[in-house]
Amino acid sequence: MFIPNGVSAADSESADLIKQKFNLDRDGYILYLGRLVPEKGIRYLIDAYKNINTSKKLVIAGGSSDTAEFEAELKNSAQGNGNIIFTGFVQGKILSELYSNAYLYVLPSDLEGMPLSLLEAMSYSNCCLTSDIAECADVIGDVGVTFRKGDADDLREKLQFLCDNPTVVASYKEKSSDYICERYKWDDVVQKTLQIYKAK
Repeated sequence: MFIPNGVSAADSESADLIKQKFNLDRDGYILYLGRLVPEKGIRYLIDAYKNINTSKKLVIAGGSSDTAEFEAELKNSAQGNGNIIFTGFVQGKILSELYSNAYLYVLPSDLEGMPLSLLEAMSYSNCCLTSDIAECADVIGDVGVTFRKGDADDLREKLQFLCDNPTVVASYKEKSSDYICERYKWDDVVQKTLQIYKAK
């Protein structure tokens, strides 16, 4: 039996620490949050971002789990663009503030299990743009946007469309938290887990 992660509706935080530390304002940035590893698709997220017309920053939050070499490659790719911000590993209030104030959350992965960061992003009422792999597309359903896996041009087009259409983004934000919290209720997760233990 497959038991997914559970999620609860999150309380929104104002942009206090992230304003002080990274000069980030509400709805002023596109957020990627996760490990800095090749299979997460961050290379072509940076490429796509550099080719869109927007005043919104790109925030890449997370640390390198294996080697600093890939992180250095990403930073080199972003060099010269002051609107691409690497925060390093984040947790606690800064993590909550990043989720709470993003204009858009992006997960461009080539490979995933069930991405907990995506559930969390939706629990904070984010509009989410993900690759069309089943592990992401099945989570967001019809309350988010997908692009073709590995296709930087398609990612660029979807990013530009969402940056140009705040009413579309707002409509996804309005639906995402209720959708994800209903679909992945902690109570249901606990009940399924107990069923497995009782069956043994």
